Amino acid sequence: MEEVLFEHERRQPRTETAAVLRDVADRLEAGEPVTLSAGGESMTLEVPPDPTFEVKVERETNGTAELSIEFELEWKEGEGADGSDGGLSVE
Repeated sequence: MEEVLFEHERRQPRTETAAVLRDVADRLEAGEPVTLSAGGESMTLEVPPDPTFEVKVERETNGTAELSIEFELEWKEGEGADGSDGGLSVE
């Protein structure tokens, strides 16, 4: 079962998206909590040192083709993630 604790979606310029991703990356690198806020809602997460990182690119073909890229950090509540099978680079 999945429970959505926070969700935000809106169309915005790439520069704004990059700024949000950069802010998250800076907090992850510093080992600081990540707080997400939008429309009166807020969620603070303590990301463990070794979460599982997933990158997925999808194509949806429900009438009009739509591409998406998803970045996901995942860990068990109260635990750090185990292991690594290699790094990912963005080129």
